[in-house]
Amino acid sequence: MTDVLRRGRASLAFSFFAQGVAFALLVTRIPAMQDRYGVSDALLPAFLAAVPILAGVGSVTTERLVTRIPPSRLLRWSQPVVLLALLGVGAGERMVELGLALAVFGSAVGVLDASMNMLGVSLQRSYGRSIMLSFHAVYSLGGIVGASLAWVGAHWDLALVVSYLPVVAVLLPAALVGSRWYVDGGVGGGVVVEEAGERGAVAFKVLLPLCLVMTFAYIGDSTVSNWSAKYLQDVLGSSEQLATVPYNVYMVTTLLGRAIGDFGVRKFGAVAVVRTGAVVAAGGFAVVAGAPGAWVGMLGFTLLGLGLCVLVPQTFAAAGRLASEKYGPGASDAAIARLNVFNYVGFLIGSPLVGALGDAWSYRGAMLVPMVLVLVTLVYARSFAAQPDRYGDGHERPRTADVGRGSNGL
Repeated sequence: MTDVLRRGRASLAFSFFAQGVAFALLVTRIPAMQDRYGVSDALLPAFLAAVPILAGVGSVTTERLVTRIPPSRLLRWSQPVVLLALLGVGAGERMVELGLALAVFGSAVGVLDASMNMLGVSLQRSYGRSIMLSFHAVYSLGGIVGASLAWVGAHWDLALVVSYLPVVAVLLPAALVGSRWYVDGGVGGGVVVEEAGERGAVAFKVLLPLCLVMTFAYIGDSTVSNWSAKYLQDVLGSSEQLATVPYNVYMVTTLLGRAIGDFGVRKFGAVAVVRTGAVVAAGGFAVVAGAPGAWVGMLGFTLLGLGLCVLVPQTFAAAGRLASEKYGPGASDAAIARLNVFNYVGFLIGSPLVGALGDAWSYRGAMLVPMVLVLVTLVYARSFAAQPDRYGDGHERPRTADVGRGSNGL
């Protein structure tokens, strides 16, 4: 059983890595997409907004599907679709083909994100200790690798299909082989969904604090990804080259924070880690808003990576734990799929919110809004406590490993 868990953990970690690579390759080559398909600046936001909207639809669909189909099977087939859709983005010639490829990519990403996190939470439950941050650390590593490959493609002026084809050729068969060792939780099905009515309403009420935390975390994340370069250059007066650094620094510190985050959860408990992350992230936004120059601004973005990186993985873990404690392990998958929708809600809100406030007020002032929203996480920190916190310290106590079937029949 230990070997089953280890193989399941390794294969799932590779899926997180592959998704990090794919998503980074998509979002970092947007200018090349515009040039290839002739997408205007006015039309571009519609194309980009379609991806998270359809991903939300895919996540809601996953909540229904897991009542009949194991998450391992959903992940096994959604990941190849995502990779092939990425290749389609680079291989098309007409705008309608780009729209179709992005629609498939977005819909499949919703299923992929939800099923990956379902398997991650069930594995953590089987391990009896925090391992969720390690999966998201590998995702961050994939994002760094994908962004680096995108830089190579842009530097050498490679066509999109030339940049994407070798990556897909490597990741696609590796993901299919690795999917043989995915491990589902001990109990299948979605209790929350099957017993809709009052019990479904109570489940959403229980999840609501975590849904808000997820939204606020992604508002913060999208602020960094969409506005860090513009803020450093236009507000803090940096050079164009220096303005590209904050996001890279943010990704590296996100990777480092997640790599050590599980140790913090095991030693101090999820509540303490989430509170610390929220305070550090809020401090980062405060430093960015008040920075007198570019180097101090980069310090703020560094703090943001260290603070925000723990919130999303711990929110998924808390949702699975809360649903399992209230309704049994079968409710965990449906709860995670529902929570995953708010990932995309935060992404859709964050960038337009900061942009509108920056134009109407000031970009320094706009940075204070995600700061306040991240601090609201402190109000809901008790939602991250392990089962119903009989110990009073928010620490997660080991549970007996409950390993069900692997996707290969183990």
